[in-house]
Amino acid sequence: MVTYMEQSFFKGEGIDSWNATMFLYNSALKEVKTKVEILNDEFQQVHQYNPIEYVKARLKSPESIVKKLKRHGMETSIDNMVNHIKDIAGIRIVCSFTDDIYRLAEMIGKQRDLTVVSVKDYIKNPKESGYKSYHMLVTVPIYMSDRIVDTKVEIQIRTIAMDFWASLEHKIYYKFEGNAPEYISKDLRECSEIVSMLDAKMLQLNEAILEAKAAQSER
Repeated sequence: MVTYMEQSFFKGEGIDSWNATMFLYNSALKEVKTKVEILNDEFQQVHQYNPIEYVKARLKSPESIVKKLKRHGMETSIDNMVNHIKDIAGIRIVCSFTDDIYRLAEMIGKQRDLTVVSVKDYIKNPKESGYKSYHMLVTVPIYMSDRIVDTKVEIQIRTIAMDFWASLEHKIYYKFEGNAPEYISKDLRECSEIVSMLDAKMLQLNEAILEAKAAQSER
């Protein structure tokens, strides 16, 4: 098995190598997205509950890849892209409640043909900016005609409120090229705390609803 798309797979830096690389990432994206959707369908069938609000899949654009490599002081080569950029293929899973995040992460981690490479819990340990999300870096085997290639996909799992906050931060980051005025950054951090309180309150409310329904069914 070829691990993390070994350098021998990319003998050139031309359009053919680029297309081959992006084909693998796109295939991995489809594989992981399908697995997530099946897990969601199974959960709904067994528990009559849908933990996922929506799923988004995306491939990083060539421009974003080049910018990220340059930002880290690296040459713009396919080898550097494959070995140093973890989020070329990305899946974002948006849930209703914080508990759903950890439940889904556990389910994904138990998939036999997925390998969890790393986990970053920005919910329990938020970034300095206030960013909260649960990140998993996984590899999925892509079966080619003559080889099997383990390909990386980053999975981000967050609540609706976290996703709204992250979308706003993303827009501000690009608007100010990563150097937003301090008062805007401060307001963003305050909003992040509000998001945490909202998620906690909504989870508490959902648990109260479930308890009330259980009590009614026992009567």
